[in-house]
Amino acid sequence: VQLVESGGGLVQAGGSLRLSCAASGRTLSTYAVGWFRQVPGKEREFVAAFSGIGTNTYHGDSVKGRFSISRDNAKNSVYLQMNSLRPEDTAVYYCGARVGAFRTSASMYEYWGQGTQVTVSS
Repeated sequence: VQLVESGGGLVQAGGSLRLSCAASGRTLSTYAVGWFRQVPGKEREFVAAFSGIGTNTYHGDSVKGRFSISRDNAKNSVYLQMNSLRPEDTAVYYCGARVGAFRTSASMYEYWGQGTQVTVSS
């Protein structure tokens, strides 16, 4: 499966962005799909995920109540709605996919997009 992220950009603190992850090649709903983020010098951090073909979602502690993952199976896409953005949310955001249940470790994901930059100014 090929993944392409979009929707990143520059936003002021308190603002919102919606990231998209569009898939091709395979049906994304048959994979566990997660959003991760990474800043230079640090490991890729878990943000949110769907648990495979189910509708269960999981969000990292740092984004709970502010970010929300969703999907549109007809468009073979997964989204990340980010509200109340903070400067510490600045990172490159990636979507990843894996066969089986979701994991919070980026090393467990087999497929990745190229990432999209999110910059939150104070």
